Amino acid sequence: MVEKTHILKNRDGHYWGRAKEWVDGSERSRVAQYTHRDEASNTLFEISSKDFGLRAETLEVHLKNGKLPKLEVSQIPLPGFEETEDESTELAVENSV
Repeated sequence: MVEKTHILKNRDGHYWGRAKEWVDGSERSRVAQYTHRDEASNTLFEISSKDFGLRAETLEVHLKNGKLPKLEVSQIPLPGFEETEDESTELAVENSV
């Protein structure tokens, strides 16, 4: 019997983490896993009720030796880690000197 789990992935390629925040998938141990699809669906419903713009899906993943396989790491910055306009202006000033 193949072991499987369910994970949540948003449109930016981020995965719902065990710490109840989005992670990029580079550290598989931080990704939340759900044994049952309805448990994952309920979590997705709870998250989306707080973030109306959220677009995410529940994925069924086959485990390898009881662990998540390598996940595609998102190239999009995680929420809260985007470069602000002030930071980009500072970099432009530093680079022009």
